[in-house]
Amino acid sequence: MIATMRRRAFISLLGGAAAGWPLAARAQQPGMPVIGFLGSESPDLFASRLSPFRQGLSEVGYVEGGNVAIEYRWAEGKKDRLAVLAAELVRRRVNVIAAASTPAGPVAKAATTTIPIVFVTASDPVAAGLVASMNRPGGNITGVTGMGAELGQKQLELLHELVPTTTVVAALINPISPTAEALSSTLQAAARILGLQLHILNASTEPEIDAAFASLVELRAGALVIAPDVFFTTRSKQLAALTLGHALPSIYLFREFAAAGGLMSYGTSNADAYHQLGVYTGRILKGEKPADLPVVQSTKVELVLNLKTAKSLGLAVPLTLLGRADEVIE
Repeated sequence: MIATMRRRAFISLLGGAAAGWPLAARAQQPGMPVIGFLGSESPDLFASRLSPFRQGLSEVGYVEGGNVAIEYRWAEGKKDRLAVLAAELVRRRVNVIAAASTPAGPVAKAATTTIPIVFVTASDPVAAGLVASMNRPGGNITGVTGMGAELGQKQLELLHELVPTTTVVAALINPISPTAEALSSTLQAAARILGLQLHILNASTEPEIDAAFASLVELRAGALVIAPDVFFTTRSKQLAALTLGHALPSIYLFREFAAAGGLMSYGTSNADAYHQLGVYTGRILKGEKPADLPVVQSTKVELVLNLKTAKSLGLAVPLTLLGRADEVIE
């Protein structure tokens, strides 16, 4: 019910925004600053993220279509499109680029050394080479970092709490993800502590997803952790449907998975991270330099439970788990 209502609201919002963006671009007043919004996913997946981003902008004094224009570029889950889209924004000479996903940050950085960039990432920005340090980013880039691979242990613990009789579990990981190895090690260590047998399944293409789910049946896995990666995020609905079709309790990092019918999600609050993305983008438009803005670490995490899915899987959700949930979808 909640997911449906929010989707309807988004469709209405997107319809109005989509109609207004080209007109706003043509009617843009001379001197109005332009934000380049570079997303690796699709607009519908960003429904719950664009609102806090705009809210963050407004808190600094900027309103889309009023005193700032936003040029949106969506890669629709195809990472190889990001470089082309980033180059478009550079040619457009936008005032600042909001790199709104983990893959978008490095691509934006490679595209320009002069246009300010604000990123959102679920990985370590220092290890990824985005910034020199958290406190002194250096160059033309700063941003917001959340938690990704380091939450794998907690996700496995939550699944174990919900299905305590399960002894065989699996993790679906994109092997070409930069955090794949770290997450595999984290999950293996957590499984040993919990006394679970863990199978790592790799998938970076559609056929490999199908093959992985076929393997789950053969392995008799009783639960599944889906690793954070844009390849999986853009397929939240597909993965939610597959986990339901296989009657497999599963968890993912982002709320979109639970909203699409997945059992639950546990990860950094996107609302919190994208609100800060908007704030930093606005501050840079006002004249502050990325090099002087420390990378913000978003530590707010949220647990979302889909109670309807739990019932369809025949799971009785412990009251202790329900009480800790930040959102329950019924």
